[in-house]
Amino acid sequence: MAMPVEGGTLSEIHQSARKLLLKARDGVEKLERLESSTSNGGFDSPELSFTVKKDISQIQSLCVDMDRLWRSVAAKSQRDLWKRKVEQIAEEAESLKGSLDKYLVRNQRRMNEVRERTELLGRANGESAHVLRIFDEEAQAMQSVRNSSRMLQESLATGTAILTKYAEQRDRLKNAQRKALDVLNTVGLSNTVLRLIERRNRVDQRIKYVGMFLTIVVLYFFWRWTS
Repeated sequence: MAMPVEGGTLSEIHQSARKLLLKARDGVEKLERLESSTSNGGFDSPELSFTVKKDISQIQSLCVDMDRLWRSVAAKSQRDLWKRKVEQIAEEAESLKGSLDKYLVRNQRRMNEVRERTELLGRANGESAHVLRIFDEEAQAMQSVRNSSRMLQESLATGTAILTKYAEQRDRLKNAQRKALDVLNTVGLSNTVLRLIERRNRVDQRIKYVGMFLTIVVLYFFWRWTS
């Protein structure tokens, strides 16, 4: 049973932590893709880095709350289960924090190298403007990568919607096919009944004609007998 606390139950806090964990993991993956998107190691996204760091801190704060709450669960089996869940969240958050810290260290080292290279080139041959132009080209390439990623996501969403429509149309066609088969079965049954009726009518007509003939024959012999 979830323990009620200010801001939500243990289950609700756990669910919030899971959502933040998924968001932070996606953010770290985006930063790593951003890092490897260009030949020179890509550029940092300060806003994304800050958001991921904030999410991880919030997850760790929620883990502290959950660590206090699961100890208050009465049933031992439920208490052990919640302990494992909270430990798993905390371990994943710590792993993401380690990945983020490593990324930030690599990014800082890369930026220092770029700065030192720029200063050396500027002092050597006065090509600072050329270096700045290279940075600008790389920034434009990074923006192009972002735009391509957004377009791919939009295309994926469009494709998913189209497939959903196709699935709906397939279901409607199956229903129409089923109804058509039912109608054909009904028509086939009706034709069989009509053939039976026509056969019975022919038999009745033969019986009628035979009866009329026999009646005439009987009347004829009766007339001859009484004459």
